[in-house]
Amino acid sequence: MPSLSKRRKWILVVVVAIALLVVLILVSRLRGPALPGYDVVSGPLVQNVVATGRAEAPSRVRVGAEISGLVLERRVMEGDRVAPGDLLVVLRAADLEARRDEARAALAALRESERPDAEARLRQARADLAQAERDLARRRELGQAQLVSRESVEQAAQAVVAARAAAEQARLAVDALSGGPREAQAREQLQAAEAALERAQIRATVAGTVLTRNVEPGDTVNPGDVLMDIAADAPGEILLPLDEKNLGLIEVGQRATVIADAYPGRPFAATVFHIAPGIDPARGTVDVRLRIDPAVDFVREDMTVTVTLLTGRRDDALAVPNDALLDDDPGSDRATVLLVRDGRVRRTPVRLGLRGLAMSEVLEGLQAGDRVLAAGAIADDALPEDGSRVRVEGQPAPQTGQTTRGELPVALD
Repeated sequence: MPSLSKRRKWILVVVVAIALLVVLILVSRLRGPALPGYDVVSGPLVQNVVATGRAEAPSRVRVGAEISGLVLERRVMEGDRVAPGDLLVVLRAADLEARRDEARAALAALRESERPDAEARLRQARADLAQAERDLARRRELGQAQLVSRESVEQAAQAVVAARAAAEQARLAVDALSGGPREAQAREQLQAAEAALERAQIRATVAGTVLTRNVEPGDTVNPGDVLMDIAADAPGEILLPLDEKNLGLIEVGQRATVIADAYPGRPFAATVFHIAPGIDPARGTVDVRLRIDPAVDFVREDMTVTVTLLTGRRDDALAVPNDALLDDDPGSDRATVLLVRDGRVRRTPVRLGLRGLAMSEVLEGLQAGDRVLAAGAIADDALPEDGSRVRVEGQPAPQTGQTTRGELPVALD
């Protein structure tokens, strides 16, 4: 009899366990499946657009030859710093030197020989004129006394006229040589010869850094040849070919943090100052230019950089992970979430604000404390119907920098 009582006890325990299991299964089915989800929370939200660009010099000066000639010297290399007036290239200019020396000698001869001769001729002409005038006066007195003939007086008068003309001609000759047309012409010829000779010495016109050199001693250059490129000193620029889908987020004056691939530990600041009016149809990008401010000395021309543009900020934004969004078409501010209230799913339309790589701001449709399903983590055929019972398995919100569907990057403070 004791063994029969023990068996009945075991049978009773098994029956009770089965009953409890059935009850649990029924309760579980009534509560619905457990699905991943998030709590909707508020907090500071920062939206960034990240893109890759390259550093550019705002002014790139091309140094060329103005005359033909043989290169005798090249004074600088790539990377050298130059100041205005620094000698870059020297061309052979023997013919130009000869032309300058000739013009210089002509001007010296004019000043040191021809002008003194002309002045001497002027003094002689004036002396001859004075003598002719005295001779005319004496002959007139003798003519009045009937001591000389009238013809002799007239000859003396003609001599005065001739002497006066000679004196005037001598004066004009002196004037021409004393700062007059001939001396001016000689000076201009000398200046032209010196200017031509100066073009044989090619100098920097701006302060900057030599980027390229295309000439070596022994080369023959011609007018128009580009010998060097110089990046002029100025606050550098960043050229950012940005995907056109981000155009609506970019504004002049937005701040950015830039990191050069070569110096990942030295970020620097830049500001958007120009947005191209057109779109590159081949690449679907718009060129955005940023000015490096304040200037940095380690950024070089054509250096690859990563730019993080601050395009939006909220001090207290209601945000949900992008995994929770359905029907969120690019460029649209509308989406749908699977809101869970009282254990049941409600497909709820929401209006979005800042969009990001991991999180999006919700302007309308949700409130803090709501729970939404991580729809992106659930297979399409397993998404619960509207009104279905579900249980939410809380998931941590994505961390900044995690990617979901390739949206714009966003950082949640």
